[in-house]
Amino acid sequence: MPNGASPFSLSLRKAAHGIGALTTLPTSGKARSMQYDTVILGAGAAGMMCAAHAGGRVLLVDHAKAPGEKIRISGGGRCNFTNMHCTADAFICANPHFPKSALAKYTQWDFIELVDAHGVKWHEKTLGQLFCDTSAKEIVAMLRGLMDKAQVDLRLQSTLSGIRRTGNGYAMALTTPDTSTKITATHLVIASGGKSIPKMGATGRAYEIAESFGIPVTPTRAGLVPFTFTDARFAPISGTATPARVTAGGTSFDEALLFTHRGLSGPAVLQASSYWHDGAPITLNLLPQNDLFPKLRDQRQTYGRRNFTTELAKHLPARLVDHLATQFDLTGNLADWSDVRLQTLCDTLSNWEMTPSGTEGYRTAEVTLGGIDTDALSSKTMEVKNTPGLYFIGEAVDVTGWLGGYNFQWAWSSGMAAARHIAGQA
Repeated sequence: MPNGASPFSLSLRKAAHGIGALTTLPTSGKARSMQYDTVILGAGAAGMMCAAHAGGRVLLVDHAKAPGEKIRISGGGRCNFTNMHCTADAFICANPHFPKSALAKYTQWDFIELVDAHGVKWHEKTLGQLFCDTSAKEIVAMLRGLMDKAQVDLRLQSTLSGIRRTGNGYAMALTTPDTSTKITATHLVIASGGKSIPKMGATGRAYEIAESFGIPVTPTRAGLVPFTFTDARFAPISGTATPARVTAGGTSFDEALLFTHRGLSGPAVLQASSYWHDGAPITLNLLPQNDLFPKLRDQRQTYGRRNFTTELAKHLPARLVDHLATQFDLTGNLADWSDVRLQTLCDTLSNWEMTPSGTEGYRTAEVTLGGIDTDALSSKTMEVKNTPGLYFIGEAVDVTGWLGGYNFQWAWSSGMAAARHIAGQA
C-alpha cells in the first residue's frame, strides 16, 4: 500500500473523488464516519448547481434513479432553462425583497454564458423564454460534467436519515442500495424541492427537516396548475384554445387559455393560478385586444343578414362560440343587434367571472407555493440565520417564479448563492 496509507484513508479519498462504493471500515473495532465538507440533499437543478460550485469534498444524495429528472421532462423535453426578462418582480414571496440578492449576483445572463460555454444551442420561444434547441438532457449533461470536474460524490437511490447538528457541523446516516454509513459534514444543503409532481418522487422532506431544526415553514399549495370545475362545464369544448387575459387575486396574465375536460389550463391560467385561493373567483377576458365591438359593427354593414354566431366565429373559435351560445343570448342575425346589445356582449366577454372548484393539485402542478420561511434565511447566502452551516435552496424555499423559466433561474441563482458562501467566495 503506497505511502503507508490506511484502508480507511484510501476509502475516504475515493469517496471524495466519487470513485467506488461508499464503505465504512473498522478501526480498533469501531466504525469510522465518512467526512465531507458539504452534503447536499436533492439532485435537482438547485442541488446540482450548488454541488458543482461549492468546492471541497461534496456529497450529493437523491432517492431518484437519475439526477435532474425535472430538468429532463421540462419544457416538453427541451427545458425552458431561464428567461431573458427575469427580475425579482416575477416571483411570489412573503418577503418580495428576498429573491433580489441571489438573482442579482447570479443572473440569467450568467447562466446563458454557462450554457454557451458548453456548446448548448438554444432559442427564444416567446416572452423571453429560452429553450434548448435539441434536448433538456444537454442541461443535465452539462451539470453532470461540472460535478464530475469538481469530483462530486453522487449517490442515487439513496437517503439521509437521523440528521442532527453536532459541535462543528452535521451528522447523519447515508443509506444506499449497498450499505448504510455514518457521515459528517461542515455544511448541509437542503435542495429536495417541494411537493409538486409526486409521481416523480416529490415529497415534503425539506419541510420536515426545517421543522426538526425549529425553522418555520409557510403554508404550501400547488402553483402553476390548471383549474377544475366539478360540473365539467367545459368538457364539450375540451382542446379549444384562445388568447385571453386571466385574472386572479388582482393579477392578470395575457397568454393562451385552454379549455379542458376538467376545467381550464394554458399558460394564462397556470400563471393566474399562483395568485388564486380556494373559493375566490377568477375573471376571463376573451377579448384582450378590446377591438371586437368596432369589428362587429363594421361587419353589420355588409353581413347583417348572416347569423350572429357565424360572424362572431370570425373572431373566436367556432366551438367556443357554440359554448357561449349556451351561456348567453346570441340569437338572431347580426343586423338585429343594436350598438347597445353589441357593447353589452363585448363587456360581458371581457369580464366573464366564474369560481373554480379547485385545481389539479400537486399531481400536475409545476411548482409548490410557500415553503421555508425566508425570514429564517440570509438572502445573500441562503444560510439559516441561527443555524450555521445549514442552507435551503431552490423550490423548497418560499420563492415561486412565473411560468417561463423563472423557477429554473431561481434554482441556479439560489444554488450559486449557497455554493459561493460555502466556497468562501460570497
